[in-house]
Amino acid sequence: MHLKNDKKSNDVGRFAQSCVAACLCTCLIFFSSFGVIQDAAASVNLAAPSQRINPTLDDCNSQQFQTVLRPASIDASAATNEARAVWLNRQLIAWPGVNFTSGHFKLVYSATAQLAASIGAKVTGADGVLTLSVADAALPEPLATRFKYLAEGVVLGVKADDLGKIAALQRQQVFLVQENADGIVIAASSLQLAGVLDDLYAPASELTSLGVSLTKSTSRMKTQAKTQAKTQTRFSLWAPTAQRVWVCTYDSGAGAAHRLDAMQSDVKTGAWNARISTNLSGQYYRYLVDVIVPHVGLVRNRVTDPYSISLTTDSKRSYIADLAASQLQPAGWRTQAVTKKISTQTDMVVYELHVRDFSINDASVSKQHRGKYMAFTEANSNGMRHLKALAQAGLTDIHLLPVFDFGSVPEKNCVTPKIEFNATDPASEIPQAEVTAHAAEDCFNWGYDPTHYGAPEGSYATDAADGAVRILELRNMVLALHQAGLRVGMDVVYNHTYASGQKEKSVLDRIVPGYYHRLNERGAVEQSTCCDNTATENRMMGKLMVDTVVQWANAYKIDSFRFDLMAHQPRAVMEQLKAKLLASVGHDVQLIGEGWNFGEVANGARFIQASQLSLNGSGIATFSDRARDAIRGAGSSESGDNLIRKQGYINGLFVDPNAINSALNSEPEHRVTATDLMEAADMVRVGLAGSIRDYTMLTRRDTTLHLEQIPYGDQPAGYVSQPSEVVNYIENHDNQTLFDINVYKLPLTTSKDDRVRVQMLGAAINAFSQGIAYFHAGIDTLRSKSMDKNSFESGDWFNRLDWTYTDNYFGTGLPPKPDNAVDYPLIRPLLSNPAIKPDPQNIAMARDMFRDLLRIRASSSLFRLRTAADIRQRLHFYNTGSGQNPAVIAAHIDGVGYPDSGFKSLMYFINVSKESQQLVIAEQAGKTYQLHPVQSNKSAADPRPAASAKYVAASGEFTIPARTAVVFVESL
Repeated sequence: MHLKNDKKSNDVGRFAQSCVAACLCTCLIFFSSFGVIQDAAASVNLAAPSQRINPTLDDCNSQQFQTVLRPASIDASAATNEARAVWLNRQLIAWPGVNFTSGHFKLVYSATAQLAASIGAKVTGADGVLTLSVADAALPEPLATRFKYLAEGVVLGVKADDLGKIAALQRQQVFLVQENADGIVIAASSLQLAGVLDDLYAPASELTSLGVSLTKSTSRMKTQAKTQAKTQTRFSLWAPTAQRVWVCTYDSGAGAAHRLDAMQSDVKTGAWNARISTNLSGQYYRYLVDVIVPHVGLVRNRVTDPYSISLTTDSKRSYIADLAASQLQPAGWRTQAVTKKISTQTDMVVYELHVRDFSINDASVSKQHRGKYMAFTEANSNGMRHLKALAQAGLTDIHLLPVFDFGSVPEKNCVTPKIEFNATDPASEIPQAEVTAHAAEDCFNWGYDPTHYGAPEGSYATDAADGAVRILELRNMVLALHQAGLRVGMDVVYNHTYASGQKEKSVLDRIVPGYYHRLNERGAVEQSTCCDNTATENRMMGKLMVDTVVQWANAYKIDSFRFDLMAHQPRAVMEQLKAKLLASVGHDVQLIGEGWNFGEVANGARFIQASQLSLNGSGIATFSDRARDAIRGAGSSESGDNLIRKQGYINGLFVDPNAINSALNSEPEHRVTATDLMEAADMVRVGLAGSIRDYTMLTRRDTTLHLEQIPYGDQPAGYVSQPSEVVNYIENHDNQTLFDINVYKLPLTTSKDDRVRVQMLGAAINAFSQGIAYFHAGIDTLRSKSMDKNSFESGDWFNRLDWTYTDNYFGTGLPPKPDNAVDYPLIRPLLSNPAIKPDPQNIAMARDMFRDLLRIRASSSLFRLRTAADIRQRLHFYNTGSGQNPAVIAAHIDGVGYPDSGFKSLMYFINVSKESQQLVIAEQAGKTYQLHPVQSNKSAADPRPAASAKYVAASGEFTIPARTAVVFVESL
């Protein structure tokens, strides 16, 4: 997908801008062949008229991804080009928008896709007909719930005598027609099949053998009374609509096929199976699937396995192996200790990292490993020393952007543009021009473009052609991170695929056309996520998600999963996954994700979503935009002067107006006031309290409210039941980095040291917030993407990290035009301003201040309270209400009797003002508060707290230095 804007919940149209994240389909929008006529012959080989041609090895070796055995009879104006009818189950069909007034309803079918059903003419090309009845009774409750999104229309029933024919019809071309008494077509439609397939083949959800498996069989030798174990290779593919299926096997990823085996259909499950009596481990395979493709015809698809465990270059062939085989496990894999970094979900402190970003710019990594999985195994590299230092400070998790097989980076002959950049022109357009020109062929992409959910991405392997290498090297990466004391999280993208329909990189749709993707009322694939949306509410798509995530957890020891656009999944399927992970792995595997509520599933239109407002009590966490927006200033979709005008809590709102706001202060209707800062402070407190629904707080309006009673746009500010259900963050891979957004919002006169302090104020709020703490890689080194708001395919140049702490890459050229050109007039002078770009000492200061924040969070469980009850009982905010000093947030946490609290109590303060502030908190007078040991230590990164922060016990007065977060503690 191309817009990878952060999915927001309170901007125009409530999530409109979240046409977003994760799809990264390299700007290609693929329409489903189910609803839109494809140019099927554009890159295919039309076979001779004989329809049932048995394949040969030549078919296995063909470079064509499909062969049309018998073209469909195509009429560009035909009503059947759209699938408006929905086959609910084997007995019932809904036809929205059609009412029964006269005529007859029929299913017409053809095994060779020769149907034509034009309005005003009779049906031609039919092999047979089933007459339907109009159903009078209401739909059974499960069907009414599942298909509640359908518009009103007629519901039709299959006659009892015909029910036994329905399974066979799924392998044919089928139209639903309404005819008059003379047999003339009044209305016609293709059909959406997910409901009937889920009904007919419900037992398929229990299959455990999909994909390839190597199994031992025993046979008794005739001449001796002993048994001999022999390894067999078994293939299983769910393809209930296929007419015939074969499996081609190859000795290598590029050589010719050496065998072709017919697969047998299991009528109960719809799976096709083949058992080969030899061990094919280390070889490759793909399927030949003869299937009716709507509006294309009878097609022979050459396709890889949706359950592939690995592949060859550019996903051309699937790899045969047993993931438990010792040769696929690096030394120490089986005996590695299970990390004990967290005891509860709120202990998680996450660092979001892209595999290529981590090392491509790191000269201390061997050249062949830069940008690869294996870079993480070089323990003495600058990057790994950085991660280990973070782990020692309190980081628990490395979260990796997609490492499953994705389609947006060529695994063979990808290029890295050579950028000619003159540092004397920091706003040059040359870098972005080069990056944009090579975006489709370069070696970089965020990777939110799934092709195979259960296989490792090949572009991060040292040899993408060898299916074993990517398995071994990904495991080496995980092992190295575990050995460094870090858990490993994985970004997964089950809300869409890179392609659908009959596109070459479409996998699922070329096996079971029209099933795996979510369809609209016309039968076209929904694309609200900016790529082809999947339908995990359909039984076998949900199963694919569950099966592959469980496989990642077991076979690769992945510790947690972050779900892209998770609200496009049903809550029920996510809960099923959570339970299966626990049963399979034997301990909790943390699930977090984006709960943005938008698109065709918004507000529970199709099912109860895994969204922010629908996951209460599930233990599954969603990212919270509440405090994020208040801290940074406004939402993620701003442009033009609003980028500057809408300052946030940390970057000058009211206390340090920038040029635009200074000018507006002369206009009463636009003036920023202390009330605006109070509003932002209240929303920051919501985040600090973990966004707990029933936490009580005195607001700036002097009303005491539960957080769920405080509005955030048209949603409640407090929305979770437990702190384990919220992820607090201030920046991630989406949108501008925190440094870059602060460039817009801070006054141009802000010193470089103060820019560091503002950055660390944001990090401090995140570190002190109840719930899961989530940080973007480079927040601690002032990472800049030279103001790029959407760097999903901006190449290495705009996504670099510098582990030598010399450069943050601000002012390295104007960011790519597609997403940023509209703001070039603002960006150009900022990039050219030398007073903004940090020096190495500024970067080092930020790095060390961030590590101190991690140490403070790790020092006490009070920053990581386990339950909502704990937060209600122990966390209290001072300096609230209409009389507050809005530049200072003050909070007390009671530690008496709390496990691992480390302190009797603590007070933390966040001062966003440019001036030192004093607060008198009478209730805290007479205590024994001292500065937190991390901040009082001589080696503290920031000397300001030790020099200037004070507590006067007699009065309860606290002095908080300018732009500083301070923690005072009482010893037990």
